[in-house]
Amino acid sequence: MHKKLYAAAAVLALALPAGAQTMKPGLWEMNNKSSGGQMDQAMAELQKQMAQMSPEQRKQMQAAMAAQGVKMMPDAGGGMVVQMCLTKEQVERNDIPMENGCKTTRNERSGGKMRFAFTCSNPPSSGEGEASFTPESYTSRMTLKTVVDRKPETMTMEGSGKWLKADCGAVKPMPQARK
Repeated sequence: MHKKLYAAAAVLALALPAGAQTMKPGLWEMNNKSSGGQMDQAMAELQKQMAQMSPEQRKQMQAAMAAQGVKMMPDAGGGMVVQMCLTKEQVERNDIPMENGCKTTRNERSGGKMRFAFTCSNPPSSGEGEASFTPESYTSRMTLKTVVDRKPETMTMEGSGKWLKADCGAVKPMPQARK
């Protein structure tokens, strides 16, 4: 449950900024760090497990993440570094890639800033935040509320991203959630 929640939160934190009209299509590197509640422990455990994986297991996990359009690596600072492909069509349509079971409930934009809110059904959670953009970078901060082991929990995620190049190489675009 913790890993699934962290993964969903991480994808949301990465994906919400990806829909900004001012961002360039191509390969992006995104850094995210969370704080609050049991999510800190879950992240530490996830990083520990990744470090203990055999090369074959790590390759399988990376392939599974790649199938979801994400290349994820632990960050020395306790966060996650993710590479994600944003297509020209996604930028033009102003798509916000979302995990299945999640939907945007607010998406207000003004210039290079965006305020957003979302809800997810699995696990049940909600959040809100804001992001600031340039065509080749962004910073974001969001708060996620959920219930873990029948206890309310709030997590804060801070992120930043930078455009790397137009060619995404082996990193495939994140599939859109089914409506």
